[in-house]
Amino acid sequence: MWRDIAGRAFPEAEFRAPADPAALSAAERRLGCTLPPELVGLLRESDGIVGPYGVDAVWPLEQLVRNNLHFRSDRSLAGLYMPFDALLFFGDNGSGDQFAFVQTPPRADIFVWEHEDDSRRWVARDLTDYLGRSLAEDGDDWYQ
Repeated sequence: MWRDIAGRAFPEAEFRAPADPAALSAAERRLGCTLPPELVGLLRESDGIVGPYGVDAVWPLEQLVRNNLHFRSDRSLAGLYMPFDALLFFGDNGSGDQFAFVQTPPRADIFVWEHEDDSRRWVARDLTDYLGRSLAEDGDDWYQ
């Protein structure tokens, strides 16, 4: 299903082998939260999706865990930005902006965190909408 959605939006999308179910469970334990069902479904089909210009529209599971733990624990970031605890980052635009699910309260909507000004705003109604828009649009600022 997810490969079809991404492939319709960007036929040259690159897919990886599926994420291991045990790795998904371990990721949830490391992050201390449940991953959104849509994201789990996608990762079970492909451990990330590479879109236009080689940008990870959806990160591989290990990168997702590493980046989220970094954003939540790096003290230097805490002095610069609002807390990231309510967000679950899963992809980026290749230029520093990151895409996330809101974990508190849980919702399917996708938000962008813009690193230049620490703004967080809505960009897609769910993962399907995000993939369709982010993979089909030309350039790294499709959400502007």
